[in-house]
Amino acid sequence: MSAAGRADPAPAVRLCGLRYRWPGGARDCLAIDALQLDAGERAFLRGPSGSGKTTLLSLVGGVILPQAGTVEVAGQGLGALSAGARDRFRADHVGFVFQLFNLLPWLSARDNILLACRFAPQRRARIAAAGSTPAAEAARLAARLDLGAELLDRPAAQLSVGQQQRVAAARALIGRPGLVVADEPTSALDADRQQAFIDLLLEECAAAGAALLFVSHDARLAAHFDRVLDLAVLNRAAAAVEGAR
Repeated sequence: MSAAGRADPAPAVRLCGLRYRWPGGARDCLAIDALQLDAGERAFLRGPSGSGKTTLLSLVGGVILPQAGTVEVAGQGLGALSAGARDRFRADHVGFVFQLFNLLPWLSARDNILLACRFAPQRRARIAAAGSTPAAEAARLAARLDLGAELLDRPAAQLSVGQQQRVAAARALIGRPGLVVADEPTSALDADRQQAFIDLLLEECAAAGAALLFVSHDARLAAHFDRVLDLAVLNRAAAAVEGAR
């Protein structure tokens, strides 16, 4: 309970006794006893290629479910939801910047950004409560990410890789989700745009009180974050494999 007598917000992410094994796998690829990311916290997740970072993000987003243990986002146990309910919960509460962007190539950059609001009534409600509209918010985020107005009307397939990455970032941020998950979001950006992107991401998350789980191989970016999570240390499955060698 806070000093003002109000209940503290639920952790943005809480994992307990998590075990995950890919179908047909001989052993667990992830075994994390406990992990918590508090509301508003900014965490940098590192680990070598193949260590399970993207798998962990998929579990946090409810894209896949563990064979054992619990995954909670904003106090909601994802295992208690049907696949459709997880999709709706994720759309409303989790902003994803996917490593491969996952844009619809035939839609314009603007429509790709707005797509996040089409399936997320709570995102639309948060935008309205702030006195704005989805279209205005999409334009604001695009401008902050150096996506000129002329680019917003182009199909995503006609954008450069760096431009597509910035569209994916704007789509994740629109509507102020409570958790933003970013999987290598700066890999296609030059140094100036990388810094602008990090600044925007941190400012938008702070304004929304959103937690940020950020994955990158670029160790220089870790200084921007509250905490550094090392998956090689957290993941007991990886340690077990090493111990068996």
